[in-house]
Amino acid sequence: MNLKTLNDLSYGMFVITTKKGDKNVGCFINTAMQITSKNPIIAISLNKENYTNEVLKETRKCALSILSEKTNPEIISKFGYFSSREIDKFENIKYKDMDSIPVVLEDICSYIIGEVIRVIDVETHDIFLIRLKQAEKVSEETPMTYKYYHENLKGKAPEKAPTYQEENEEETTSNRYQCSICGYIYDDSKEEVKFEDLPEDWTCPLCGVGKDKFIKL
Repeated sequence: MNLKTLNDLSYGMFVITTKKGDKNVGCFINTAMQITSKNPIIAISLNKENYTNEVLKETRKCALSILSEKTNPEIISKFGYFSSREIDKFENIKYKDMDSIPVVLEDICSYIIGEVIRVIDVETHDIFLIRLKQAEKVSEETPMTYKYYHENLKGKAPEKAPTYQEENEEETTSNRYQCSICGYIYDDSKEEVKFEDLPEDWTCPLCGVGKDKFIKL
């Protein structure tokens, strides 16, 4: 079975947020879709190992921020490659509490606030059906797609994402270096400067870590 065919499916880029007590919780997702139009319902997918999954099952309330192509890569890095158990993902990020939910507002197209009406077990992930309670347009910027994220920002799907696929050995070469935090790949054949010749203070353009966090493929 050729799983590469799944890359032809279309995906957006989103941040899903909720709150546990005084703690703001959220993560980056790329699977959200409209299910109904009347009394609108959307569906999102979350890995069962994700802390946001655990909290959302308790709170049953969340917000979905639709990212734009101008979204700061730091937002993708924080919400996609770190856990809300360990860091405050909302630090230095523009957000606002609405209906007791932290809504990310920085560089987004629009946001949705809703309540969970059903959770469907699909083995490694859960599908959350969410009925909309509020939805607002924030800007006219172009929504970011996974294709844009992959081709322009050179990002990879986090390991817990439903679209994650392991790279085959034949797809890697000796002149490619991968960030161990966010998955960004620096390919010497596509850059003007070889990775080894980059200055020591160079940082990953996606998540901001140093060269020492890169692994040669």
